[in-house]
Amino acid sequence: MRKDAVERSGCSSCRAKLHDRIIDTALNFFVTYGIKRITMDEIAAALGISKRTLYEIFADKEALLMECVMKVHLEADKYLKGVYDNASNVLEVLLKLYLRNIEQFHQVNKIFFNDIKKYPKVYDVLMRRYNRDSNSAFKFFKDGVRQGFFRDDVNFSIVNLLVHEQLNLLMNTDVCKEYSFMEVYEAIMFTYLRGISTEKGAQELEKFILEYRKKYPLNKVTSEID
Repeated sequence: MRKDAVERSGCSSCRAKLHDRIIDTALNFFVTYGIKRITMDEIAAALGISKRTLYEIFADKEALLMECVMKVHLEADKYLKGVYDNASNVLEVLLKLYLRNIEQFHQVNKIFFNDIKKYPKVYDVLMRRYNRDSNSAFKFFKDGVRQGFFRDDVNFSIVNLLVHEQLNLLMNTDVCKEYSFMEVYEAIMFTYLRGISTEKGAQELEKFILEYRKKYPLNKVTSEID
């Protein structure tokens, strides 16, 4: 029996495994090449299944993209919980999240961020996620104030909004023609962190940056995702 026929059979475990394989394959294609460039035919071919089987599981590309995004969100939540449960302070959490973002940005083509706006349902989920994270971040930064790492005279709601707008600018302008994506991202995030840190927080931040530069030297930051 052909592999495609087996995967289209009534075996629920086979179906579940195929479902997950499709998401993993599609997500890798989307972040590497962009969303618009990848067709459902290409995804099916990469998996060795028919397009009919693919459409039986996902009605269209937007439905597939939605589940890809949900997978990323679930993994992010799991990672954050693990870091938060084991970190000694909120600055440590923030810096570990920053490192994770760096690693992910090195794997994502900038085109992906432009393309996702063309899928309204998915983009709406991203915006609702951003609003949820922004609300959670307010409590997070207040904890940092109590721990002595962040200044107590900062309006974090305004600062978070400004950082978000700067990141939008990074995604939607040609600034990366002159500077690499990572150089601009670093400038935004390090300036942000330095600005909200107390002397105690700044000392920890500089230790982090010193170690970070051993892995990502200034003269070797490249726009691998451009």
